[in-house]
Amino acid sequence: MTWGVWGKKLSKNEMISAINHCMENGITTFDHADIYGDYTTEIEFGKALAEVDIPREDIQLISKCGIQYIGNTRNNEVKHYQYDASYIIGSVEKSIKDLNANYLDLLLLHRPSPLIHPDEVAKAVDTLISEGKIKAFGVSNFTPSQSDLISTRSQISVNQIDFSLTSFEAMYNGSLDHMMISAITPMCWSPLGKVFKTEDEQTRRIHKLLNELSKKYNATKDQLLLAWILKHPSGIHLVIGTTNKKRITNAIKADSIALTEVDWFKMLAESQGHKVP
Repeated sequence: MTWGVWGKKLSKNEMISAINHCMENGITTFDHADIYGDYTTEIEFGKALAEVDIPREDIQLISKCGIQYIGNTRNNEVKHYQYDASYIIGSVEKSIKDLNANYLDLLLLHRPSPLIHPDEVAKAVDTLISEGKIKAFGVSNFTPSQSDLISTRSQISVNQIDFSLTSFEAMYNGSLDHMMISAITPMCWSPLGKVFKTEDEQTRRIHKLLNELSKKYNATKDQLLLAWILKHPSGIHLVIGTTNKKRITNAIKADSIALTEVDWFKMLAESQGHKVP
């Protein structure tokens, strides 16, 4: 999302450089959504990808659909969600074309809609899988009950949610438990939370502890925040939003940090502002 006009406005050459840097450092998955950049970022990324000498099977492309946004590219009267079968199929076909890809490795329904019907979703998913246009299917920002509804007709392999040290509700509202029980892989967007975005009592407490832990683990603060997520037993996959090459490289190294359980709970306690019950 941050590569296009909603973020750093990377040029085609800058996107090419960023793609190559990710691939050289073992990051092979690129997370998109049709809506990003007012439906323009997939097009810009696709132009860059077309000039990168990478076999299609060596990368994984994710896209999301379902949000009808009020912007400059669509004549929508109100922001809403649309999940009829023909819309889902058409959106996937457009994303494949825009990304210069033959297929999507993973399709996610971007956000739940009160009007979503599992039969319509299944009709689209079954068609897209049978035609080789998607390899796997999942959801994004869905609650356990919303996931169960869709699962009555379609197999969900992923749920991408908001999760971080400062947004940890998924540990307590049953979302991560549900994913572990249902063999659904959790992905999390905004994994650094608000630690570097907001200065308040919570983030000041976190920074104070991170200053100490950074010395203990010889790690940066962002690495420690990611390592905290990676320690969760549900096997959360991180969706990092940075375009900074140094921070991208730092993120990879977070996987080698083995936080102790005591330090993991210290970080949680500082975020909550109290010890665990």
